[in-house]
Amino acid sequence: MSTPFELAGRVAVVTGASAGIGEHSARRLAARGMHLVLGARRLDRLTALAEELSSAHDVRCQPVALDVTSSGSVQAFGDAADGFAGDAGVHLLVNNAGLARGVARIPTATLEDEAGWAEMLEVNVMGLLRVTRRFVGGMVERGGGHVIHMGSLAGIETYEGGSVYCATKASVRVISKALRLELLGSGVRVCCINPGLVETEFARVRLGTQEASDKVYEGMTPLTGDEVARAVEWVAGLPSFMNIEELDLQPVDQASAQKVHRVPRS
Repeated sequence: MSTPFELAGRVAVVTGASAGIGEHSARRLAARGMHLVLGARRLDRLTALAEELSSAHDVRCQPVALDVTSSGSVQAFGDAADGFAGDAGVHLLVNNAGLARGVARIPTATLEDEAGWAEMLEVNVMGLLRVTRRFVGGMVERGGGHVIHMGSLAGIETYEGGSVYCATKASVRVISKALRLELLGSGVRVCCINPGLVETEFARVRLGTQEASDKVYEGMTPLTGDEVARAVEWVAGLPSFMNIEELDLQPVDQASAQKVHRVPRS
């Protein structure tokens, strides 16, 4: 019988940890006894989360401000994580930081929409690459580690108004597959998790208001950040010789990016 991978006592880095899937991933990994380096731009939220998890689970948690669009910020974040992890190094990287801006269609897009496109590309693609590059070299040197990228159903299917966001998440998926090939023989595992509709702050940030966000999930039951975090925990805890390359998650009410079963309000 295969032995599950022991997470307790190891160090995990979680980006985008101040809310949503990142926050819930941190909670689940701390409950498994992992020490955490938490990164995001909202340091106040990270600090509160780190204090809560340290107290609840008797683990060490280090909040560090992180802007993945800045090479200097990523380098400083990596240095802090390396110092925190010590000789054992960082075992797990949950590359969760990402965002979406608007639902502009290319033929009618404005200069403001173009700025949103640039931001998505910089955060979702270049940011992921910067953070991955900073940590994966150390994993290779140590002969093991695990990288989990947060993709999306949008990286598998496209829809109107999502051309650039879909492109960024397709990039995450392709980067994950290429990284898996590049790391073959190193002992480092790579996984891309692709959730469908998940009710977090994501839609409100994308659409600008809570009312618009609520309509996205109206009449159906979406996933929650904690349910996606369950997948992160499960993948991370599998035997070390086993690699889940890609994991797709959707609510029962969602069969594709544009096919959602909704119950009308009575």
